[in-house]
Amino acid sequence: MSASPLLAGIDVGTTNIKALVFDGSGQIQARASAPTPTHYPRPTWAYHRPEELWETTVRVLRTAVDQLSIPHRITGIAIASMGESGVLLDTKGQPVEDIIAWFDARTKPQAELLESAYGRDRIYALTGVPPRPIFGLCKILWFRENRPDAFAKAVSWLNIADYIAYRLCGEKASDYSLASRTLALDIHRLAWSEDLLGTVHIRPDLFAPVVPAGTRLGPVLPHVARETGLPETTLVSTGGHDHLCGALAVGATNPNILLNSLGTAEAMCIPQTHPVIDPKLCAQGYTTGPHVAPGRYYTLGGIYASGASVDWLRGILGTDVDYDTLIREAERVPPGSLGVCYQPHLRLGNPPHNDPGSRGVFTGLTTDATRGTLFRAVLEGLAFEFRLSLDALTAHKQIQRPQRILAIGGNTRNRLLMQIKATVLNQTIEIAEVEEATAMGAAILGGLGAGVYRDSSDALAALRHQGTTISPLSENVETYNTIFESVYREIYPAVKELHHRTTDLQHPTRKLGPASSNP
Repeated sequence: MSASPLLAGIDVGTTNIKALVFDGSGQIQARASAPTPTHYPRPTWAYHRPEELWETTVRVLRTAVDQLSIPHRITGIAIASMGESGVLLDTKGQPVEDIIAWFDARTKPQAELLESAYGRDRIYALTGVPPRPIFGLCKILWFRENRPDAFAKAVSWLNIADYIAYRLCGEKASDYSLASRTLALDIHRLAWSEDLLGTVHIRPDLFAPVVPAGTRLGPVLPHVARETGLPETTLVSTGGHDHLCGALAVGATNPNILLNSLGTAEAMCIPQTHPVIDPKLCAQGYTTGPHVAPGRYYTLGGIYASGASVDWLRGILGTDVDYDTLIREAERVPPGSLGVCYQPHLRLGNPPHNDPGSRGVFTGLTTDATRGTLFRAVLEGLAFEFRLSLDALTAHKQIQRPQRILAIGGNTRNRLLMQIKATVLNQTIEIAEVEEATAMGAAILGGLGAGVYRDSSDALAALRHQGTTISPLSENVETYNTIFESVYREIYPAVKELHHRTTDLQHPTRKLGPASSNP
């Protein structure tokens, strides 16, 4: 393989939109980033304006391309994105409404409608995901019920990465990994489920054709080339779900490797050779579906507010306090100091607690707690929550506990967090020193579609990676094990009902009438 082609990868994340250009060995040649435009009109609601997402993508892409003296060498491009949001488009390809953010909680009634109409276990057996409010079909049903005039104009739904690819080249398609996050894909046939969609009166042709990740779509449109600086010969390919693109970039595609992707949200991803369908996994909120790696599936858990917990606390303490200062203060606090614990359910409960009504909580607070105490408690809470989820996931007979944990993402730079996590797990964690693995995974998919690589094995063989390992601190293992077993495991059941009462007061459950027909 010639090293001369360059590949672009776009990462549309919860916090930032990034554009990077890599050479064939995965070395970064140019990069740019900007905050993801997000609006918060009321508590538990969040949305993006489609044009703002596109304009921000164009801006960061242009900034990255302008750093190159040889932009004509950019051969391929693909996009990775968060997995559960999408855009409704009209016959002219124009958005008819804003984008409901993946973590927006307004769609709980629609998830309940789906569960009532089709059955939770039946949905999971078909789609690999339980009927939770975050998934795309719940958002579509919300638009139909609450924005009927806009919904009547809609002829297609594109996931975020699919929408950006469509704006780049004019072709509509969805890869299997993102399609599976809609709650509408039959993951066994890799096709939209006419039966499930028919139950709620949604036409399957509302969704784009499904294809493997790395499928060539076409060249960038001439006006897009002018706006972004990309050559008109750049080929656009289908990307995929952000965590899975990151897994591809570091070769975490075999069942003996657990990928821990640490961003605003945190993923715990175990590759599989086939879908793992177990009603108990469904009840606990774990998901399974097709990977971006050919012939692979995954089982996925995680923490919905991981980096978001760290950012939230810093915002509360004052953004003039830098992270290095908070980490130094937390390092001076002994493990489990003062008995303060934190449950990171700022958005909803994480697997194995499949509970949209769960909330974050600190326990054990006294006037002796300092900001260093609170910051360390947040890091410890994230580690305890990860262990809780991993223990529950690997308790299932079909899921073997992986021999290796490979971590990627911006929050791996918080070495105190990684040290605490290794100690809580009592297991070494390998940190892949890969900058922007998600964007690199997207770029690899762009390279596959453009013919730069023969296959994913060829791509991985060409990449140059380094890594470090974080080992447990043996002197703290027993302390953390005691806190985990005697305190942390008990927090969720102790406060569950109280949180449900609080949630019900804020958002009274409403009864839904029969679903209207989709035009």
